[in-house]
Amino acid sequence: MEDMADGVAMRVAFISSFLPQRCGIATFTSDLITSLRAAAAGRFEPLVVALAGDEKCQFTDPVRFEIRRNVKNDYICAADYLNYSHIDLVSVQHEFGLFGGPAGSDLTLLLRRVNTPVITTLHTVLDDPTEDYYRSTIDVCELSDRIIVMNERGIDMLCNIYGVDARKIGLIPHGIPDLPFVDSNYYKHRFQMDGRRTILTFGLLSKNKGIEVMLQALPRVIEVDPTVLYIVLGATHPGVLRHEGEAYRFRLQQMVKDLGLEKHVTFYNRFVSDERLHDFLCAADLYVTPYRNREQLTSGTLAFAVGTGKAVISTPYWAAEELLTDGRGKLVEFDDPDALATAIIDVLRDERLFYAMRRRAYDYGRSRTWPKVGEQYWELFLEKPLRCLAQPRPLCTPGTFSNLEVPEPALDHLRRLT
Repeated sequence: MEDMADGVAMRVAFISSFLPQRCGIATFTSDLITSLRAAAAGRFEPLVVALAGDEKCQFTDPVRFEIRRNVKNDYICAADYLNYSHIDLVSVQHEFGLFGGPAGSDLTLLLRRVNTPVITTLHTVLDDPTEDYYRSTIDVCELSDRIIVMNERGIDMLCNIYGVDARKIGLIPHGIPDLPFVDSNYYKHRFQMDGRRTILTFGLLSKNKGIEVMLQALPRVIEVDPTVLYIVLGATHPGVLRHEGEAYRFRLQQMVKDLGLEKHVTFYNRFVSDERLHDFLCAADLYVTPYRNREQLTSGTLAFAVGTGKAVISTPYWAAEELLTDGRGKLVEFDDPDALATAIIDVLRDERLFYAMRRRAYDYGRSRTWPKVGEQYWELFLEKPLRCLAQPRPLCTPGTFSNLEVPEPALDHLRRLT
């Protein structure tokens, strides 16, 4: 795509989940759009084609169209809508579970039909995929003009496992809130935590978060510092709620009682706003991610914690291995409460280590703040896309709108105008 003429806004369609959905990708896309508005200085007009899952949501502007995840015809209708909407560029925020079909393959129904350049951000890349996930990843890469990943490991896997040309891949890190480096004690009074050493884990709750490992580690930590308070912030993941209800959270709460940790653990069972999340982060002394899945390429929650200068202790999933090297945090083995307790105690006892970890993390995060990430995406959007390996996509001609079931468009922006 050539540079946009002066005064002409680039119309970019984002294919993604979107707020108020309780989803990390939805939050990411909202933050990305906000940062792009600032970077583009009035030359950017976003619209969102939102993936509507089982969670009922009332979308507002900039959502203009909804895709029901498991209705194939919606993907075709969305492509036709985009083709007739004078879109300059399509940005896909890709996570397998967002889309219908085996391994999210229904997305390709849209990608094969849309006739504008496509830039896809991959939030997950698997190193040992099943045939369905392997085929789906290759198809999405072939149908995209550029692929964005968030760390070097993602580039290596796309090249070596999926055979994607390295020239087609770009690296843009996960954005981080641009927050000041603060003393946590100034924020603790907002949560009645004065005089406590605070440890935080946040994000949508599910079994792979490994919260039980942290609970098993806490008794040893409390022996050393009885003021410790562990905060588990976040609602239960909607997918977990749908299939299991609150069984996992109830099991964790029972574990707290069995271990006698009632005065040292608090659960905030809610999906908090960015502003409230920032307050929690600023009030935390340590941030812990005891996750159980090594194959996690990105983590918005970990990126946020590093960017706000928290002393971070984590298991060595892929995102953590990259973010926490060079003394920016501590890594401990999976499912090892003793190692986790030892790492926490070491940091709590050593003030020099505590502040050194915080400063290294914060300094590293300065290049990854959302304003910087927005500038990188905007520069990419202004480039002429690489098409050398992309499969030709058939142009959509007049009269090709499907006569099957058509999703109802989101009209909230029109209602406000009238």
